[in-house]
Amino acid sequence: MNVAVISDLHLGNGGASDMFGHDDAEFLAFLSYLERNFERVVLLGDIYETLTCASPFAQAEEFGRCRVAHAEISKRFDGPQYTYIHGNHDLVGANMVGAADQMRLNVDGVQLLFTHGHGFDFVERYARWVSVAGVWLGGWLCRMGLGPIMKAFDRLDHWQRGAHDDPRKCKFQQWAVDLARRQKADVIVTGHTHQGVVAEHGSHLFLNSGSCAEGEYSFLSIDTKSGQYAMNHSW
Repeated sequence: MNVAVISDLHLGNGGASDMFGHDDAEFLAFLSYLERNFERVVLLGDIYETLTCASPFAQAEEFGRCRVAHAEISKRFDGPQYTYIHGNHDLVGANMVGAADQMRLNVDGVQLLFTHGHGFDFVERYARWVSVAGVWLGGWLCRMGLGPIMKAFDRLDHWQRGAHDDPRKCKFQQWAVDLARRQKADVIVTGHTHQGVVAEHGSHLFLNSGSCAEGEYSFLSIDTKSGQYAMNHSW
């Protein structure tokens, strides 16, 4: 099976806190390319940015505003070729459109496990309100014209997740591969860190789809029949 994976688009409401950074028509052309070349496209979390809403208690309403602001892209995502797995910034998608927390595929003798990866974060597991409050504050910084400060906090947040270029030192990869072992998967596919990676861990393979936010293109191409797994930054 040929599968493409994209994540961390952070499609916003079209205002100052919208970090998507693409022209929607150009991104639709990218999606058309994926649809022509892959049997399935997995949306692996943080597709919509619901946490930067004006009120931290209006995430469901913000989900709808994001879909309206990027209506043609959202309509495409509703098609049968797409599978939507939620992340921590679009957790409300579980109730709004039935987005799953994770997905397993067993194709061509390969067991693949797809999950966004926020289960790694201690704060997400035990004090999610702290994370929500931080992103909500970042949204207000953007609306006040202080976007660079928000991005500095965002870089700090990614740093504390323990992601590292060296697979042997990357705590996030270690967590993901341990999850794959526990669930008896051969390949673990994640997003969340915004760092596209293909890394071998013994008999297991770790994949991260990077991010399509802030005008960047990043996607994983998976061909289970030929055993080809690649990170792509252009199309």
